[in-house]
Amino acid sequence: MFTPNILQQKTGDGIVKNNGVVRIRAYYPSFSHGEQRIADYMLDNLSTIQRCTISELSNNCHTSTASISRFVKRIGYSNYRDFLFNLATTDEKENDLMAEIGQKDSTVEIVEKTFNGAINALKSTKQMLSEKRLVQAVNILKHTKKIAFFGLGGSSIVALNGYHKFLRTSIDCEYYPDFDIQLMQAVKMTSDQCAIVVSHSGENRQTVEIATQLRARHVPVIAITSAPDSDLAQTADVTLISVGEQVNKHAESLSSLMAQLTIVDSLFLATATDNSEKTTKVIKDVRQVIDSTRK
Repeated sequence: MFTPNILQQKTGDGIVKNNGVVRIRAYYPSFSHGEQRIADYMLDNLSTIQRCTISELSNNCHTSTASISRFVKRIGYSNYRDFLFNLATTDEKENDLMAEIGQKDSTVEIVEKTFNGAINALKSTKQMLSEKRLVQAVNILKHTKKIAFFGLGGSSIVALNGYHKFLRTSIDCEYYPDFDIQLMQAVKMTSDQCAIVVSHSGENRQTVEIATQLRARHVPVIAITSAPDSDLAQTADVTLISVGEQVNKHAESLSSLMAQLTIVDSLFLATATDNSEKTTKVIKDVRQVIDSTRK
């Protein structure tokens, strides 16, 4: 069973609560302008806000105490005091690694920031993963007759990776890169099959349409996205959240892609381990066939 190697204080669905910064960054893309202003102030003043009352913080953010209260509840805390308690466990040195790439940065600095962003995204994603939802997702995969993978644009890389991995199991798999074919594929699916749908924003209209068609046919949908409040997250039966570090304001988070690939690998390993005998045979047969092409 999934057990993060960190302080085990969790929400009702098993998401570890101890890093408030991680949760702010995970929800940031879906925040309103006012919520982003609160988030920006918090992220820029981590050490200061831990000593602030809710009234002092609201004054500093030029908002109301009610807005602060709604903000902390939205990211998973029962009240402001609960948020401050969990924020106190944040490792500020670790969060210092999330610096953005600047035009004056050297090649070495760019590489260091890129690697640090990927490392921190994996750590943050691990903390945002819900034990309950992971178990639900793996149970769906264990009992399905077929897995179909859906993803467009950059997310197609994650979908293809999932297809490539799960081909090594005894479960029948499907993946097509074209949207129209994916949509037809979704329409043909049935309730004894399942779908893994990937979208960084969770708001891509075509991807959401695919998920909607799947849901209408009672196909279990496992969503992988960086937006907990997105349309895709709300449509899916199980949503797994990836957290990406934005090392460049003008580019999509590449570290989110790394986190999503790792989520897929984790689902594959958990599913394959449960049925190791059949998986081992498939892997052996696949390797023999591939090796025969190299002689």
